[in-house]
Amino acid sequence: MDKTFWITQEAINPNECIEKVVRNEAGAVNTFIGIVREFTKGKRTLFLEYQAYVPMAEKKLAQIGDEIQDKWGNADVAIVHRIGRLDITDIAVVIAVSTPHRADAFDASRYAIERIKEIVPIWKKEHWEDGTKWIGDQKENTSYDKKIPSEEEMRR
Repeated sequence: MDKTFWITQEAINPNECIEKVVRNEAGAVNTFIGIVREFTKGKRTLFLEYQAYVPMAEKKLAQIGDEIQDKWGNADVAIVHRIGRLDITDIAVVIAVSTPHRADAFDASRYAIERIKEIVPIWKKEHWEDGTKWIGDQKENTSYDKKIPSEEEMRR
């Protein structure tokens, strides 16, 4: 994989991200791995379904990488997010950040996951024992009870 920021339907191998950021100047590589959990707010999740507007999502992931470079300077970043059906314990997202010092790597990694939830057009549908629901944006501020927005609606 030549990309540093990408969306995939395949199972994620965290080492692919890590290998993209390891370098001689880095004294730290922080890796965040987000997985599908079984219980959310007391409800048992059977599986999740992620969808994305892939071209825009990849551009927004790259934007987050640029923001990290602006804030922390000497940082390399790689991010991959999976779409499609994900079962319990499947990896949904991997973020790898390398910096000369560990504090910056930790801070930049946390920044990346929060920004993903804020700006990247990825939607999650929860499948519970008693029904389903499009959660909407990943911060759960916007709900899409019926459907996710179309590509045309997102461009407006």
